[in-house]
Formats: sequence, C-alpha cells, structure tokens
Amino acid sequence: MAPPPSPLAGVVRMAVASRALVLALSLLSRLLFRPYDTSASLHPPCLLSSNHTAAAAADPAPSVSSLAVWDGVHFARAAECGYEYEQSFAFLPLLPACLVLLARSLFAPLVPLLGYRAVFVISGYVLNNFAFVAAAAYFYRLSVLILKSPSAAYRASVLFCFNPASVFYSSLYSESLYALFSLGGLFYLFTGANTIAMIMLSLSGSARSNGALNAGYFCFQALLHAYDATFQKKRPILAVQALVTGFLRAVFIFVPFFTFQAYGYLNICLHGNSEELRPWCKAKVPLLYSFIQSQYWGVGFLRYFQVKQLPNFLLASPVLSLAVYSIVHYTKMLRQLFESASIHELIISTVEGRSIEAYESSDVDTVLKSGFSTRVTNKAQGHADVKRRKSVATETDSASIHNNRSNDRTVEVNKDLCPILVLPFILHLSFMTFTAFFVMHVQVSINLVCIKA
Repeated sequence: MAPPPSPLAGVVRMAVASRALVLALSLLSRLLFRPYDTSASLHPPCLLSSNHTAAAAADPAPSVSSLAVWDGVHFARAAECGYEYEQSFAFLPLLPACLVLLARSLFAPLVPLLGYRAVFVISGYVLNNFAFVAAAAYFYRLSVLILKSPSAAYRASVLFCFNPASVFYSSLYSESLYALFSLGGLFYLFTGANTIAMIMLSLSGSARSNGALNAGYFCFQALLHAYDATFQKKRPILAVQALVTGFLRAVFIFVPFFTFQAYGYLNICLHGNSEELRPWCKAKVPLLYSFIQSQYWGVGFLRYFQVKQLPNFLLASPVLSLAVYSIVHYTKMLRQLFESASIHELIISTVEGRSIEAYESSDVDTVLKSGFSTRVTNKAQGHADVKRRKSVATETDSASIHNNRSNDRTVEVNKDLCPILVLPFILHLSFMTFTAFFVMHVQVSINLVCIKA
C-alpha cells in the first residue's frame, strides 16, 4: 500500500473515518441487539452526596448514560462520585479528571438538560475519539523515525486505525488517552525533546498502570549514552551522568502511579471507615493496585488457566500469535545483524545519530535528530553516502550478508532492516505478551498488546 502524497494528513483522515465507522457500528449493534452487559443501568446515589450528585440521581437521559458499560461504568462513577470503594482505585484518575474538567467547562451547558452522568459519558466519547486521532498521528510520525520508511509507517498506521481493539478506543475506556500520551511521549523522546517526553510518558502512567513501563525507554537511552561515553569518548564521568539522569527520568514516570497508590493508602488505611485494617495495609509495601487485581478480579500467575476460560484464550490467540511472531522474527534479524557487525559498532552508530534520517516526503522535510544522538561526528558523516544508497541495497538477501561481511554497504543495509532502536519496543512487547498470557485475563490482551504488536 503506497502512502498518499501527504501521508500524515492521510493517516488523520483514516483515523477519523475509522472512528466514524466504529461509532456507527456500535450504535447500530445497540439498536439491533440487547446489550450483554447490564451494569450500565446500576446507578446508586453517591455515598457522599453533593448538589450535583443529588440532582443526577434521577438521570434525565438514561439512554445516554447507558453508553457507559464495563469499565466505563467505573470511570464515570469515579468522575461523578470520586473514589468511594476500594475496588474503584483500580481505575486510574486521568480519564475521570478529564471527564470532570470537560463537564464543568466545554459541556457545562448540557448539564441542566441531560444531567452530570450523561454529560460525563458524552465527554468521554468525544475526548477519547479526538485522542485516538491525535494518537494515530503520533503513531505515524514515530513509525517514520523508527522504521525509516514513510510507506511502511503508513501501512502500520492503517493497521493501527483498524486494530481489533478499536471499540475500546472509541468508548469510555482509558486506552485512547494512554495511546496518545505513550506514543506522543516516545515520539518526543526519539526526537530529543526529553522534557516533553518525560511529562507525556508520566501522564500515560496516570491513565493505565502499564504506562509505568515506559520508563524503560529512558533507561535504554541512558545505557546507550553511558556506553558511548565509556568506550567511545573514554569519559566515565559522562557515563555516570547519563545513568543518573536516565534513572531520575525513569523515576519521574513512576511518580503519578505511586502518588495515586499513596492517595489510596491515606483514604483507606489511615482515614477509612472500616474498623478492621485491610490486609494490604499491613504489607511492607502496601500496594493497593496489585491487591485489587488479585482480590476482586482474580488476576495472578496461572490463575486464569481454567477449562472454562478456553474460549477467552481462543479469542486472544490471533493477537498473541502476531505478537509472538513479531518477537521471533526480530530475534532472528537481530542474530543476523550481530553476525554482520560488532555490537560495539552498532551501538556507536546508533548513538551518533545514523538512526534518524531525513525523508523526501511532503510532511517530513527536515532532518530529525535522534534523542539518543550526540553531535554528529566525522565518523557518522563518513557513512552518509552509504545511507543514501539504502534503497538500492535493501534487496540484498541474507546470504549476501554472510558472504560479504567485510562489505560496509551490506552491513549498513542490515542495520536499516533491523535497527537497534526497535529493541526496547520488542522488549516491551515481550513483557506485555508474557503478562497477558500467564497473569492477566487473557482476553484483555486484545487491547493491551495491540498497540505494541
């Protein structure tokens, strides 16, 4: 599939069209079929009533409120009533906070007509669909940087727009916000805007718990810089500085998640109404999130391996198979890469900025420098001619790599086919795939692994 003349604009149009299609199919299915989930109709009054919650108890627009189903019920409830119950803390605060902000500003005129509950639902649908379109744009721009091919990035973006988890990105779920801040943060990280990247990746951790894993990308960046400072520049002090900086940035990514856990500890363990202290409050590391997942949803290693869950394993098998295939395929390419060049040369070439290039396309018209790069050295400039011949050399097969190991051009081609910069993404995907299959409810892998696969 060849990209249009303006690939980024094409991706945005594709994302908008995919959201319109998903919403249309969702509404059509609600008209034709009875909803499987019946929790949407359960709206008890808030435990701590206020002016707007008391008025919302009548729910003047139940047809709109019923659009919040499954996890959406919990997010809407948190926005309306706050975190009332222990299990409510499994739903991180970014989406509820955004719902409250929109309901009290942009959609405030609708509150007297529809009530707060319906307005929270409308706010969530509008927010998440706009966030998905922005996430798709970041996905394409990040893919261009990593894959070094606008056409491949465009194809990947089309698959992202029509991925199996599309309905979650257009519903009252946190997937769209997580995708926006995760993909946006990684894009800015790989273009050198580390401060913006740090802020966006930390926000991804306040949307979904797995956002904390994005700290690993800063660790990867720090290790590359430390290796370059130690073995190339022979300056150990710079290596220590890179490691300390990377560690601090990684810690910053964890701050929102652990701050929310501390908030739960204060509300339940220190200021709770229960006479008996909850079991997790007595732990040496009182982590509320893991306790909730285990206690209320049965999440744990091999706990989902039951005969009755076989249909869910079958449901998740396509996306998990794709993830495993991607991991195995990259591993094979990485082995070929190490056979054709030394690890030292690959790392140094990545740090020196040969990983990010300019592309002759309408939306990428400047040279983007990698966030992992330092000043371009003479050695990197010496390889510029080799890189310009990439389009001719990409047809070289693996056999020629083994027969011409001394040929710099062949080595460079293999780097392009299997860049080192893909490694942290594969490690992230591997961890999520393992966790989805062995620990979580396996059907959730459809919307967790999809963004990485």
